[in-house]
Amino acid sequence: MSSFSSITKIVHLTFFYPLRNFATKFERRMERATVRMKRERSLVDEDEDGTADEPQSSSKVLSCLKDFDKAINAATSSLQNGNLIALPTDTIYGLCGLAQSSSAVSRIYQVKERDPSKPIAICVANVSDVHRWAHVSVPEELLADLLPGPVTLVFERKPVLNPELNPGTNLIGVRIPDDSFIRRLTTECGEPLALTSANKSGGKSPLSITEFFELWPSLDLIVDGGRLGQSGNLQDNRLGSTVVDLSVPGFYRLIRDGSAVKGTVDILRKHGLKLEDHC
Repeated sequence: MSSFSSITKIVHLTFFYPLRNFATKFERRMERATVRMKRERSLVDEDEDGTADEPQSSSKVLSCLKDFDKAINAATSSLQNGNLIALPTDTIYGLCGLAQSSSAVSRIYQVKERDPSKPIAICVANVSDVHRWAHVSVPEELLADLLPGPVTLVFERKPVLNPELNPGTNLIGVRIPDDSFIRRLTTECGEPLALTSANKSGGKSPLSITEFFELWPSLDLIVDGGRLGQSGNLQDNRLGSTVVDLSVPGFYRLIRDGSAVKGTVDILRKHGLKLEDHC
């Protein structure tokens, strides 16, 4: 019995004790990891509709899916006070300020760390608004076929547009996203929005508000429209709008393929426009 007890003790010390010690350490590590994950999730939790709960942050998050009018009022007030906000579009999440506010335009470049020589498009609410800010060189029927939609049309700018917005060019890109929130917001503001993607320059285009968390401290408001681009290829959904130069009458020039290049080119050709490189 003594010999058997000794063997049992040796087995316990050499096998079971180290195993129990390992299990205890593993459990402690798992507990620490769980605490860390809960702490991170407490910053941003997504509901079933893809919207995020308000983070423990100085920035404010409002869901336009849960309370459209409240989000509109807050976004309008924020922009008119000279702030920058993030919001959903028909392609990706955008970063915007009032286009006629030079300080807001300057802050967009600072927040994005964007090259000052790279222009920013404007967003308007309706096709009729395009004529107020740009010299339109295509038929109304063509505009109506393309807008609203995931396309940016480039025309010669009018003098009424803020001269400190894209001062290095006489052209301006104009967007009318097929999205009720941003169009209503632009109407409420009574002037165009300077609109670009909500990311650091060169970064991944965001499909949810959690994908541009690094910008939040610089924003006064984040409008949560849930996760965008739920259908189709994920990478295609991140391409943003198709950008086409229509400043030369009768011709078009693709600046960026974007997410709607085929449909856009088909419409341009239907209206008799030719690719500028072939002229």
